[in-house]
Amino acid sequence: MRNLKSRVTRTVDIARRVGYSVQQVRNLEREGVLPPAARTPGGHRVYGEVHLRSALAYRALAAATGPTEAKKILRTVHTGPLAAALALLDAAHARLHVERVELGHAQRAAASISFEPIVDVDRTDSMSITELADALGIRTSTLRHWDAEGLVIPERSRTQQGARHYTPAQVRDARIVHQLRKAGYPITHLRAVLPELRQAHRSDDVQSALAARDATLTMRSTAFLDAAAALHAVISSTAATHPDQAADR
Repeated sequence: MRNLKSRVTRTVDIARRVGYSVQQVRNLEREGVLPPAARTPGGHRVYGEVHLRSALAYRALAAATGPTEAKKILRTVHTGPLAAALALLDAAHARLHVERVELGHAQRAAASISFEPIVDVDRTDSMSITELADALGIRTSTLRHWDAEGLVIPERSRTQQGARHYTPAQVRDARIVHQLRKAGYPITHLRAVLPELRQAHRSDDVQSALAARDATLTMRSTAFLDAAAALHAVISSTAATHPDQAADR
């Protein structure tokens, strides 16, 4: 970044160079994402290189792992042992790796599930909620949650206190929802896309949804690269400014 080492003095300088509002920068300082700023006799904040680097690191981390985790990592960089901050970063990387592995499984599973034909449907082919939960390896409460969210809505028996039972089409819906949820696809997005998945070109729609998730993971992985470089710059800047604190770490 050009002129990164030039002196930064005002809140607006940080805001302009990071792409945040002035209030966002103040909020980040209040939340410990930026170290406390020095103050002029008139009470105005005075920022330096470490503040700019911290804001840049937060922006990259928020894109990679979300704002909550990004704030936690930066606060630990500034106040905790360095090893603790690196452990948080490693854990975030590990979660992303798990998501990518599960996405690969979901892409392969959804392809085969989507092509399963449903012909000559008979009411006796339906499954109870317990049978379907056991088949998927999930809890019945999960299926009830999907019902409440409008993802997989079972038939209701007029007897047995309205017991749920799933037709073959609904079983297939549940299997695809299960795979997409394992891949990290949000319920809000699933609710929007499932009506399309039930149409004739269902397999293409499922694969498109998973491809979008793949693109999101790629973006997050790239953001992690930027975040790692930015965090290293924060740590180096802190060490240069406060060598006694760096030694304690």
